[in-house]
Amino acid sequence: MKRSYYLVGLVFLIFFVISLLTNILGPIIPDIIDSFKLSLTAAALLPFSFFIAYGVMSIPAGMLIEAYREKRIILGAFLSAFVAALAFALAPVYLTAIVSLFVIGAAMAMLQVAINPLLRVAGGEENFAFNSAFAQLIFGSASFLSPRIYSYMVTRTDVDRASGRPAWISLYWIFAAVTLLMIVLISASRFPRVERTRQERVGSWATHRRLFRRPVVLLYFTSVFAYVGAEQGAADWMSKFLAVYHHYDPQTTGANAVSWFWGLLTAGCLLGLLLLKLFDSRKVLLAFTVAAMASLTAALFGSGHIALLAFPLVGFFASLMWPIIVSLALNSVDEFHGALSGILCTAIAGGAIVPLVIGKIGDHAGLRLGMSFLYLVFGWVSSVSFWARPIITNKTIAATSTN
Repeated sequence: MKRSYYLVGLVFLIFFVISLLTNILGPIIPDIIDSFKLSLTAAALLPFSFFIAYGVMSIPAGMLIEAYREKRIILGAFLSAFVAALAFALAPVYLTAIVSLFVIGAAMAMLQVAINPLLRVAGGEENFAFNSAFAQLIFGSASFLSPRIYSYMVTRTDVDRASGRPAWISLYWIFAAVTLLMIVLISASRFPRVERTRQERVGSWATHRRLFRRPVVLLYFTSVFAYVGAEQGAADWMSKFLAVYHHYDPQTTGANAVSWFWGLLTAGCLLGLLLLKLFDSRKVLLAFTVAAMASLTAALFGSGHIALLAFPLVGFFASLMWPIIVSLALNSVDEFHGALSGILCTAIAGGAIVPLVIGKIGDHAGLRLGMSFLYLVFGWVSSVSFWARPIITNKTIAATSTN
Protein backbone atom coordinates (compact mmCIF):
# COMPACT_ATOMS: atom_id res chain seq x y z
CA MET A 1 0.00 0.00 0.00
CA LYS A 2 0.99 3.66 -0.38
CA ARG A 3 2.78 4.99 2.69
CA SER A 4 0.90 7.64 4.67
CA TYR A 5 2.96 10.24 6.54
CA TYR A 6 -0.29 11.68 7.90
CA LEU A 7 -1.29 8.37 9.45
CA VAL A 8 2.20 7.83 10.88
CA GLY A 9 1.95 11.27 12.48
CA LEU A 10 -1.50 10.38 13.83
CA VAL A 11 -0.13 7.20 15.41
CA PHE A 12 2.69 9.22 17.00
CA LEU A 13 0.04 11.59 18.39
CA ILE A 14 -1.87 8.63 19.84
CA PHE A 15 1.34 7.46 21.56
CA PHE A 16 1.70 10.96 23.04
CA VAL A 17 -1.88 10.99 24.35
CA ILE A 18 -1.58 7.48 25.84
CA SER A 19 1.49 8.56 27.78
CA LEU A 20 -0.08 11.86 28.84
CA LEU A 21 -3.06 10.08 30.41
CA THR A 22 -1.09 7.14 31.83
CA ASN A 23 1.75 8.84 33.67
CA ILE A 24 -0.16 11.54 35.54
CA LEU A 25 -1.02 9.24 38.47
CA GLY A 26 2.31 9.54 40.31
CA PRO A 27 2.28 13.33 40.67
CA ILE A 28 -1.38 13.59 41.70
CA ILE A 29 -1.42 10.81 44.33
CA PRO A 30 -0.39 13.16 47.22
CA ASP A 31 -3.17 15.56 46.23
CA ILE A 32 -5.68 12.73 45.94
CA ILE A 33 -4.73 11.51 49.44
CA ASP A 34 -5.24 15.00 50.86
CA SER A 35 -8.45 15.74 48.92
CA PHE A 36 -10.21 12.45 49.67
CA LYS A 37 -8.54 11.82 53.08
CA LEU A 38 -7.27 8.40 52.00
CA SER A 39 -4.95 5.83 53.53
CA LEU A 40 -1.96 4.78 51.43
CA THR A 41 -3.74 1.51 50.58
CA ALA A 42 -6.88 3.31 49.43
CA ALA A 43 -4.77 5.69 47.33
CA ALA A 44 -2.96 2.72 45.76
CA LEU A 45 -6.31 1.36 44.55
CA LEU A 46 -6.32 4.21 41.99
CA PRO A 47 -3.27 3.02 39.99
CA PHE A 48 -4.52 -0.51 40.70
CA SER A 49 -7.80 0.18 38.92
CA PHE A 50 -5.95 1.74 35.98
CA PHE A 51 -3.34 -0.96 35.42
CA ILE A 52 -5.53 -3.95 36.23
CA ALA A 53 -7.53 -2.87 33.18
CA TYR A 54 -4.48 -3.74 31.07
CA GLY A 55 -4.60 -7.25 32.49
CA VAL A 56 -8.29 -7.52 31.71
CA MET A 57 -8.33 -5.95 28.23
CA SER A 58 -5.03 -6.67 26.44
CA ILE A 59 -5.91 -10.10 25.02
CA PRO A 60 -9.62 -9.36 24.31
CA ALA A 61 -8.58 -6.10 22.62
CA GLY A 62 -6.51 -8.02 20.10
CA MET A 63 -9.45 -10.27 19.31
CA LEU A 64 -11.81 -7.29 18.96
CA ILE A 65 -9.41 -5.55 16.56
CA GLU A 66 -9.22 -8.64 14.34
CA ALA A 67 -13.03 -8.75 14.28
CA TYR A 68 -13.90 -5.04 13.92
CA ARG A 69 -10.70 -3.44 12.52
CA GLU A 70 -8.46 -0.72 13.94
CA LYS A 71 -10.46 2.46 13.33
CA ARG A 72 -13.58 1.31 15.17
CA ILE A 73 -11.58 0.08 18.17
CA ILE A 74 -9.47 3.26 18.34
CA LEU A 75 -12.63 5.40 18.15
CA GLY A 76 -14.29 3.28 20.82
CA ALA A 77 -11.23 3.57 23.06
CA PHE A 78 -11.10 7.37 22.83
CA LEU A 79 -14.87 7.65 23.31
CA SER A 80 -14.60 5.53 26.47
CA ALA A 81 -11.70 7.63 27.75
CA PHE A 82 -13.63 10.85 27.02
CA VAL A 83 -16.71 9.71 28.94
CA ALA A 84 -14.58 8.51 31.87
CA ALA A 85 -12.52 11.73 32.09
CA LEU A 86 -15.65 13.87 31.81
CA ALA A 87 -17.45 11.84 34.49
CA PHE A 88 -14.60 12.32 36.95
CA ALA A 89 -14.31 16.04 36.13
CA LEU A 90 -18.06 16.47 36.80
CA ALA A 91 -18.21 14.23 39.89
CA PRO A 92 -14.75 14.19 41.53
CA VAL A 93 -15.32 11.64 44.28
CA TYR A 94 -13.28 8.55 45.18
CA LEU A 95 -15.66 5.96 43.70
CA THR A 96 -15.90 7.87 40.42
CA ALA A 97 -12.10 8.03 40.32
CA ILE A 98 -11.83 4.23 40.67
CA VAL A 99 -14.33 3.53 37.88
CA SER A 100 -13.00 6.31 35.65
CA LEU A 101 -9.40 5.14 35.90
CA PHE A 102 -10.39 1.55 35.13
CA VAL A 103 -12.23 2.65 31.98
CA ILE A 104 -9.34 4.91 30.89
CA GLY A 105 -6.86 2.05 31.53
CA ALA A 106 -8.94 -0.34 29.42
CA ALA A 107 -9.08 2.26 26.65
CA MET A 108 -5.30 2.73 26.74
CA ALA A 109 -4.82 -1.05 26.52
CA MET A 110 -7.02 -1.16 23.42
CA LEU A 111 -5.00 1.65 21.83
CA GLN A 112 -1.66 0.02 22.61
CA VAL A 113 -2.72 -3.20 20.92
CA ALA A 114 -4.15 -1.41 17.87
CA ILE A 115 -1.49 1.08 16.89
CA ASN A 116 1.68 -0.99 16.45
CA PRO A 117 0.49 -3.02 13.43
CA LEU A 118 -1.06 0.20 12.07
CA LEU A 119 2.33 1.93 12.34
CA ARG A 120 3.97 -0.94 10.46
CA VAL A 121 1.52 -0.66 7.56
CA ALA A 122 1.28 3.15 7.39
CA GLY A 123 5.02 3.76 7.63
CA GLY A 124 6.22 0.70 5.76
CA GLU A 125 7.77 -2.50 7.04
CA GLU A 126 11.24 -1.24 6.12
CA ASN A 127 10.80 1.78 8.42
CA PHE A 128 9.03 -0.01 11.27
CA ALA A 129 12.04 -0.35 13.58
CA PHE A 130 12.91 3.35 13.25
CA ASN A 131 9.28 4.48 13.62
CA SER A 132 8.81 2.26 16.69
CA ALA A 133 11.88 3.74 18.36
CA PHE A 134 10.75 7.26 17.50
CA ALA A 135 7.29 6.49 18.91
CA GLN A 136 8.90 5.49 22.21
CA LEU A 137 10.73 8.84 22.29
CA ILE A 138 7.39 10.62 21.78
CA PHE A 139 5.86 8.46 24.51
CA GLY A 140 8.71 9.45 26.82
CA SER A 141 8.39 13.14 26.01
CA ALA A 142 4.73 13.07 27.07
CA SER A 143 5.72 11.26 30.28
CA PHE A 144 8.19 14.09 30.96
CA LEU A 145 5.62 16.81 30.22
CA SER A 146 2.64 15.31 32.04
CA PRO A 147 3.84 16.07 35.63
CA ARG A 148 4.87 19.57 34.52
CA ILE A 149 1.39 20.26 33.13
CA TYR A 150 -0.01 19.12 36.48
CA SER A 151 2.38 21.40 38.38
CA TYR A 152 1.52 24.35 36.13
CA MET A 153 -2.22 23.81 36.55
CA VAL A 154 -2.27 23.40 40.34
CA THR A 155 0.09 26.30 41.08
CA ARG A 156 -1.76 28.73 38.81
CA THR A 157 -5.36 27.66 39.31
CA ASP A 158 -7.27 28.53 42.47
CA VAL A 159 -9.77 26.19 44.07
CA ASP A 160 -13.23 26.80 42.69
CA ARG A 161 -14.87 28.34 45.77
CA ALA A 162 -18.38 27.69 44.51
CA SER A 163 -17.80 23.97 44.07
CA GLY A 164 -14.98 23.46 46.58
CA ARG A 165 -13.14 21.35 44.00
CA PRO A 166 -9.34 21.17 44.23
CA ALA A 167 -7.27 22.56 41.38
CA TRP A 168 -5.90 19.20 40.24
CA ILE A 169 -9.37 18.18 39.03
CA SER A 170 -8.84 20.64 36.15
CA LEU A 171 -6.48 18.06 34.61
CA TYR A 172 -9.44 15.83 33.84
CA TRP A 173 -11.20 18.64 31.98
CA ILE A 174 -8.03 18.86 29.87
CA PHE A 175 -8.04 15.08 29.34
CA ALA A 176 -11.70 15.21 28.30
CA ALA A 177 -10.89 17.95 25.77
CA VAL A 178 -7.84 16.07 24.42
CA THR A 179 -9.75 12.80 23.97
CA LEU A 180 -12.65 14.65 22.30
CA LEU A 181 -10.17 16.21 19.85
CA MET A 182 -8.77 12.75 19.11
CA ILE A 183 -12.30 11.45 18.40
CA VAL A 184 -12.74 14.21 15.82
CA LEU A 185 -9.34 13.52 14.22
CA ILE A 186 -9.83 9.75 14.08
CA SER A 187 -13.34 10.13 12.65
CA ALA A 188 -12.03 12.35 9.85
CA SER A 189 -9.10 10.05 8.99
CA ARG A 190 -8.98 7.22 6.48
CA PHE A 191 -7.37 4.04 7.75
CA PRO A 192 -5.74 1.36 5.60
CA ARG A 193 -6.72 -2.26 5.93
CA VAL A 194 -4.09 -3.87 8.14
CA GLU A 195 -3.21 -7.37 7.01
CA ARG A 196 -1.53 -8.90 10.03
CA THR A 197 1.32 -11.29 9.50
CA ARG A 198 0.97 -14.82 10.83
CA GLN A 199 3.20 -13.89 13.76
CA GLU A 200 1.11 -10.78 14.59
CA ARG A 201 -2.25 -12.57 14.73
CA VAL A 202 -3.68 -12.85 18.20
CA GLY A 203 -4.98 -16.36 17.90
CA SER A 204 -7.66 -18.18 19.89
CA TRP A 205 -7.98 -18.73 23.64
CA ALA A 206 -6.64 -22.23 23.01
CA THR A 207 -3.44 -20.69 21.60
CA HIS A 208 -3.03 -18.55 24.72
CA ARG A 209 -3.60 -21.56 26.99
CA ARG A 210 -1.02 -23.51 25.00
CA LEU A 211 1.54 -20.75 25.48
CA PHE A 212 0.78 -20.37 29.17
CA ARG A 213 1.66 -24.03 29.67
CA ARG A 214 5.25 -23.29 28.64
CA PRO A 215 7.47 -22.52 31.65
CA VAL A 216 9.49 -19.98 29.65
CA VAL A 217 6.33 -17.97 28.89
CA LEU A 218 5.37 -17.93 32.57
CA LEU A 219 8.87 -16.74 33.45
CA TYR A 220 8.71 -13.85 31.00
CA PHE A 221 5.14 -13.02 32.05
CA THR A 222 6.37 -12.74 35.64
CA SER A 223 9.36 -10.66 34.52
CA VAL A 224 7.22 -8.10 32.68
CA PHE A 225 4.86 -8.08 35.68
CA ALA A 226 7.82 -7.36 37.99
CA TYR A 227 9.32 -4.67 35.74
CA VAL A 228 6.09 -2.69 35.27
CA GLY A 229 5.38 -3.04 38.98
CA ALA A 230 8.82 -1.66 39.83
CA GLU A 231 8.51 1.21 37.36
CA GLN A 232 5.05 2.25 38.53
CA GLY A 233 5.82 1.60 42.19
CA ALA A 234 8.70 4.07 42.04
CA ALA A 235 6.87 6.64 39.90
CA ASP A 236 3.61 6.51 41.91
CA TRP A 237 5.14 6.80 45.37
CA MET A 238 8.27 8.95 45.02
CA SER A 239 6.42 12.26 45.33
CA LYS A 240 4.63 11.11 48.49
CA PHE A 241 7.91 9.76 49.87
CA LEU A 242 9.66 13.10 49.27
CA ALA A 243 6.78 14.90 51.01
CA VAL A 244 6.66 12.55 54.04
CA TYR A 245 10.39 12.16 54.73
CA HIS A 246 11.86 15.38 53.33
CA HIS A 247 8.89 17.79 53.37
CA TYR A 248 9.13 18.70 49.69
CA ASP A 249 6.04 20.22 48.07
CA PRO A 250 4.43 17.46 45.94
CA GLN A 251 2.87 20.03 43.59
CA THR A 252 6.25 21.46 42.57
CA THR A 253 9.36 19.60 43.76
CA GLY A 254 7.66 16.19 43.86
CA ALA A 255 6.10 16.64 40.42
CA ASN A 256 9.47 17.78 39.06
CA ALA A 257 11.13 14.61 40.40
CA VAL A 258 8.51 12.44 38.69
CA SER A 259 8.99 14.41 35.48
CA TRP A 260 12.73 13.78 35.54
CA PHE A 261 12.12 10.11 36.34
CA TRP A 262 10.28 9.74 33.03
CA GLY A 263 12.64 12.08 31.20
CA LEU A 264 15.72 10.10 32.22
CA LEU A 265 13.92 6.84 31.46
CA THR A 266 13.57 8.12 27.90
CA ALA A 267 17.20 9.32 27.78
CA GLY A 268 18.36 5.92 28.98
CA CYS A 269 16.77 4.34 25.92
CA LEU A 270 19.05 6.45 23.69
CA LEU A 271 22.16 5.26 25.55
CA GLY A 272 20.79 1.75 25.36
CA LEU A 273 20.79 1.80 21.55
CA LEU A 274 24.59 2.08 21.73
CA LEU A 275 25.10 -0.38 24.58
CA LEU A 276 23.03 -3.06 22.87
CA LYS A 277 25.33 -2.79 19.85
CA LEU A 278 28.34 -3.41 22.11
CA PHE A 279 27.18 -5.98 24.67
CA ASP A 280 24.88 -8.96 25.10
CA SER A 281 21.47 -7.65 26.21
CA ARG A 282 21.48 -9.94 29.25
CA LYS A 283 24.67 -8.35 30.55
CA VAL A 284 23.26 -4.87 29.96
CA LEU A 285 20.08 -5.85 31.81
CA LEU A 286 22.03 -7.10 34.82
CA ALA A 287 24.21 -3.98 34.99
CA PHE A 288 21.24 -1.62 34.73
CA THR A 289 19.20 -3.55 37.30
CA VAL A 290 22.03 -3.46 39.85
CA ALA A 291 22.48 0.26 39.19
CA ALA A 292 18.71 0.83 39.62
CA MET A 293 18.79 -0.89 43.02
CA ALA A 294 21.83 1.17 44.06
CA SER A 295 19.97 4.35 43.07
CA LEU A 296 16.89 3.15 44.97
CA THR A 297 19.05 2.67 48.08
CA ALA A 298 20.37 6.23 47.83
CA ALA A 299 16.82 7.55 47.32
CA LEU A 300 15.31 5.70 50.28
CA PHE A 301 18.12 6.16 52.80
CA GLY A 302 19.97 9.29 51.65
CA SER A 303 19.32 12.93 52.42
CA GLY A 304 16.59 14.95 50.72
CA HIS A 305 18.99 16.38 48.13
CA ILE A 306 20.34 12.92 47.34
CA ALA A 307 16.78 11.52 47.04
CA LEU A 308 15.89 14.24 44.51
CA LEU A 309 18.75 13.02 42.32
CA ALA A 310 18.50 9.31 43.02
CA PHE A 311 14.80 8.76 42.32
CA PRO A 312 15.08 10.02 38.71
CA LEU A 313 18.20 7.85 38.29
CA VAL A 314 16.06 4.81 39.09
CA GLY A 315 14.10 5.74 35.97
CA PHE A 316 17.28 6.11 33.93
CA PHE A 317 18.48 2.63 34.85
CA ALA A 318 15.00 1.14 34.37
CA SER A 319 14.95 2.40 30.78
CA LEU A 320 16.22 -0.74 29.06
CA MET A 321 14.40 -3.32 31.15
CA TRP A 322 11.15 -3.34 29.15
CA PRO A 323 12.65 -3.58 25.63
CA ILE A 324 15.24 -6.17 26.70
CA ILE A 325 12.74 -8.41 28.50
CA VAL A 326 10.20 -8.23 25.67
CA SER A 327 12.81 -8.87 22.96
CA LEU A 328 14.25 -11.81 24.91
CA ALA A 329 10.74 -13.21 25.34
CA LEU A 330 9.86 -12.93 21.65
CA ASN A 331 13.24 -14.39 20.69
CA SER A 332 12.73 -17.34 23.05
CA VAL A 333 9.52 -18.58 21.39
CA ASP A 334 9.45 -19.54 17.72
CA GLU A 335 5.69 -19.16 17.08
CA PHE A 336 2.50 -17.33 18.08
CA HIS A 337 4.22 -13.98 18.62
CA GLY A 338 0.90 -12.11 18.41
CA ALA A 339 -0.58 -14.18 21.21
CA LEU A 340 2.64 -13.90 23.21
CA SER A 341 2.58 -10.11 22.84
CA GLY A 342 -0.95 -10.09 24.25
CA ILE A 343 0.17 -12.21 27.20
CA LEU A 344 3.09 -9.87 27.88
CA CYS A 345 0.79 -6.84 27.69
CA THR A 346 -1.50 -8.55 30.19
CA ALA A 347 1.46 -8.62 32.58
CA ILE A 348 1.33 -4.82 32.65
CA ALA A 349 -1.10 -5.55 35.51
CA GLY A 350 2.05 -5.57 37.63
CA GLY A 351 1.63 -1.79 37.63
CA ALA A 352 -1.60 -2.40 39.58
CA ILE A 353 -0.34 -4.90 42.16
CA VAL A 354 3.08 -3.58 43.22
CA PRO A 355 1.97 0.00 44.09
CA LEU A 356 -0.90 -1.54 46.08
CA VAL A 357 1.52 -3.76 48.02
CA ILE A 358 3.72 -0.73 48.71
CA GLY A 359 0.73 1.24 50.00
CA LYS A 360 -0.42 -1.65 52.20
CA ILE A 361 3.03 -2.06 53.76
CA GLY A 362 3.34 1.72 54.04
CA ASP A 363 0.12 1.98 56.08
CA HIS A 364 1.44 -0.51 58.64
CA ALA A 365 5.21 0.06 58.67
CA GLY A 366 5.92 3.34 56.88
CA LEU A 367 6.41 4.25 53.23
CA ARG A 368 10.19 3.71 53.35
CA LEU A 369 9.71 0.05 54.19
CA GLY A 370 6.87 -0.15 51.68
CA MET A 371 9.06 1.13 48.87
CA SER A 372 11.77 -1.33 49.91
CA PHE A 373 9.49 -3.96 48.33
CA LEU A 374 10.92 -2.67 45.05
CA TYR A 375 14.16 -4.54 45.82
CA LEU A 376 12.23 -7.80 45.43
CA VAL A 377 10.77 -6.98 42.02
CA PHE A 378 14.00 -5.46 40.69
CA GLY A 379 15.76 -8.58 41.98
CA TRP A 380 13.46 -10.77 39.90
CA VAL A 381 14.16 -8.63 36.83
CA SER A 382 17.91 -9.14 37.38
CA SER A 383 17.36 -12.92 37.44
CA VAL A 384 16.38 -12.80 33.74
CA SER A 385 20.06 -12.21 32.97
CA PHE A 386 20.89 -15.66 34.33
CA TRP A 387 18.09 -17.91 33.08
CA ALA A 388 17.23 -16.35 29.69
CA ARG A 389 18.20 -18.60 26.78
CA PRO A 390 16.95 -16.86 23.62
CA ILE A 391 16.97 -18.66 20.29
CA ILE A 392 18.46 -15.49 18.77
CA THR A 393 20.64 -13.06 20.76
CA ASN A 394 21.01 -9.37 19.99
CA LYS A 395 23.57 -8.63 17.28
CA THR A 396 26.62 -6.75 18.55
CA ILE A 397 29.44 -5.03 16.68
CA ALA A 398 31.91 -7.63 17.92
CA ALA A 399 29.73 -10.49 16.72
CA THR A 400 29.30 -8.83 13.34
CA SER A 401 33.04 -8.34 12.87
CA THR A 402 33.74 -12.03 13.49
CA ASN A 403 31.32 -13.20 10.80
